[in-house]
Amino acid sequence: MAISAQLGDLHRADLSAGPVEYREEGSGTPIVFLHGIIANGDVWRNVVPELAGRYRCITPDWPLGAHRLPMRDGTDFTLFGLAALVDEFLEALGLRDVVLVANDTGGAIAQAVAARHPQRLGRLVLTPCDAFDNFLPLPIKHLQLLGRTPIGLYLLAQSLRSPLIQRLPIAFGRLTERSIPAEIMRSYTEPLRRISGVRRDFAALVRAISTRFTEEAARGLASFSRPTLIVWARERRRFFPVQYAHRLADALPDARLEFLDDTGPFVTEDQPVALAGLIQEFLQASPCTP
Repeated sequence: MAISAQLGDLHRADLSAGPVEYREEGSGTPIVFLHGIIANGDVWRNVVPELAGRYRCITPDWPLGAHRLPMRDGTDFTLFGLAALVDEFLEALGLRDVVLVANDTGGAIAQAVAARHPQRLGRLVLTPCDAFDNFLPLPIKHLQLLGRTPIGLYLLAQSLRSPLIQRLPIAFGRLTERSIPAEIMRSYTEPLRRISGVRRDFAALVRAISTRFTEEAARGLASFSRPTLIVWARERRRFFPVQYAHRLADALPDARLEFLDDTGPFVTEDQPVALAGLIQEFLQASPCTP
């Protein structure tokens, strides 16, 4: 689970699929953050402090492989199942006019929320993420194969113990231009290695990954009329190529597209202050309209 104190106090929401831990800091308009697979709320640890002075920042550990509390057997880990989980979380906290901010796999989930459960959303922010036919990106497609079997999942989990493996292109190496701190890498990789229920969740998740879901979510974006900010990386490694940012901007009725340089897909790691500045400017320029 996330270990970063700057994300705020630890809380727990008990949902129909199981418990979701989250951290909260600040007050005002709620911002809810989504991360990707084999990651948790620590992805946002350098962004939240830039926003918490004006906004209520809520940073859950979604059940995507780096969470501490497993989900119940039979949980729907399809993209739309996860979108329903996010919507239930927003309902459990009594949130409305939410700013949903997402990265990586979380961006695909956010698109599904916008397409199927827009009623609690006020604005949407997408950073480099899965979309359309890019789910999962080619460099990490092997996770779907390894995660399907107990032995493959065990080997994957144990291999991520090594800092050398972590920095390979098939792991976290293409996600950042700068190294992720060792303690944060541990928060991402230890749950998969140490908690059998997390491994069970992850296996169900990777078995449910399909581009048919991201394609369907993208088609549904035409009906999401709330203001949307897309902040993409001009990254040289083409993990999330820029054409997907343009396609998302074309699909959304009220979208603004910005680019950041000197960053990998984890813009939260490489350019957190610049990202937070763009989010703050966007929120000030596009007040929520119920």
